[in-house]
Amino acid sequence: MSWSEVTVVVVLVVALGLWWAWVAASRLDRLHRKVAASRAVVEAQLLRRATVAAGLATSGQLDPVSSVLVAEAAWASLSTGTSTNDAGALPPGMRDLLSEEAASSSGDPDARGRVESELSATLREALGDPDDVAALRADPDGDELLGSLGSAWYRVQLARRFHNEAVAQTLRARRGPLVRLFRLAGHAPAPRTLELDDEWPAALGRPGARASEGRVGGVTGPGVEGPSAAV
Repeated sequence: MSWSEVTVVVVLVVALGLWWAWVAASRLDRLHRKVAASRAVVEAQLLRRATVAAGLATSGQLDPVSSVLVAEAAWASLSTGTSTNDAGALPPGMRDLLSEEAASSSGDPDARGRVESELSATLREALGDPDDVAALRADPDGDELLGSLGSAWYRVQLARRFHNEAVAQTLRARRGPLVRLFRLAGHAPAPRTLELDDEWPAALGRPGARASEGRVGGVTGPGVEGPSAAV
């Protein structure tokens, strides 16, 4: 093999290596952006759940003890997760207070999970009795609040699982031997999953379940006589 051929081979190998590095770095960048976007979605849904929980606590639909406990847990969630932009619609005094409390807990990366787990546990306790939940649903305002809470909670579960999957995918890519050898991740910090207790209150029911039951109940099935079947 002549020197010119060796040079061509070396150039091709280097070009392929540079192309691979560019592709891998671009993929890592997309994965990190995906993680950031999914975390923003989780934060938005957690904020929505806490806002609905605070509305439920101040609605007068719960007993006094549950109202206080849910309000405190919802406030802790809002103060931990509300950013300056999210708090823009709040009154100035409340906005400043939330910003101060959020800044005090920003140094603890696990604070978010603990606070949201506490809110989940408090809501499960407050809505643990099926009879109490049925009484709430009998009131139009209570039914609307429970529907909003169920919708927000369900979105939290979906968003958190999507975020954790994105984090796991990014971590797998970062652990690649060549990625670590060439430090393609740069100075980007390794993403972290969001671990929290988001177990569903059994008495609350899934969003849309009651509507589905109503539709099923209104359909005449095989072998069942409808109003027009009786002669």
